[in-house]
Amino acid sequence: MCGIAGLIHRDGATNVGGEMTAMLRSLRHRGPDSTGFAVYGPSVADEYVMRLKLAEQEDMTKDHHIRHKIRERQAEVDDRLAELGAETLDIAEARPYAFRYRLRYAGDTRLLAADIEQIEGAEVLSFGSALELIKDLGDATQVSEQYGLGNFQGTHGIGHTRMATESDVDIRSAHPYWAYPYNDIAVVHNGQITNYWIMRREMERLGHRFMSNCDSELLAVYTANNLEQGATLQDSLKQSLSDIDGVFTYLVATDKELGMAKDSMAAKPMVLYESDDLVALASEEVAIRAIVPREIDTSDPYDEEVRVWQR
Repeated sequence: MCGIAGLIHRDGATNVGGEMTAMLRSLRHRGPDSTGFAVYGPSVADEYVMRLKLAEQEDMTKDHHIRHKIRERQAEVDDRLAELGAETLDIAEARPYAFRYRLRYAGDTRLLAADIEQIEGAEVLSFGSALELIKDLGDATQVSEQYGLGNFQGTHGIGHTRMATESDVDIRSAHPYWAYPYNDIAVVHNGQITNYWIMRREMERLGHRFMSNCDSELLAVYTANNLEQGATLQDSLKQSLSDIDGVFTYLVATDKELGMAKDSMAAKPMVLYESDDLVALASEEVAIRAIVPREIDTSDPYDEEVRVWQR
């Protein structure tokens, strides 16, 4: 079933972390297996936040030597960053297997991310000057508290509560997905993509990588491919309506935009609230009312509708 939500403030930064937590908490009944957030804060030139994991949560109980392996992997990450000329400004251990690196780097960020992922067990969850992507097993309250997301200051974000149906219950299969190799682009999706394997093989032939067997990851890779070819976010969303088969509603966020697309059957729900300073979307209206606790007018985007909002 799954639940998705997104918001964008047009008038400046606020407690986006707390708002996204409240929205996803209200959607817990749509998917308790995992929860993820992609939130967008202020950016500084040549400074980036890299979120990565060096193991799965389940490894912590299954592998008695995993903590030692994680320490070795982190040391290798540190050495690799130094070799590439990246200055590490700050390191935070969000979980024993998940880390937040704040870097200063003037080189090719795509090559840096690819190089880090050559390390055994390392997966870059997000890389960006504004984006921070957090996802793990558990509900919104658990994940938000574990990663200290409740007071994150930013302008917009998207999030997802997952009920696993087509792939494993692990961090790798949780949403959002970073649109590798693009900085600051993330995707959440509710639905099922029926031409997933055909499209996946096409993307792989073009040189793109997949980190899971979750069909939703295709939308992130597909978006990255379109943008790499020079398409705008609006162009990519519109093109997906003819390229992607199945039932789907999905949200894409960039450092300055929030976009949505809904397939021709419009089978997956989406509710929209829009005011002069706030746009909020969610699978159910209850999520919007969690952050706008007053009488409001909402609408349901129609079939094949594409919308993009700017902060």
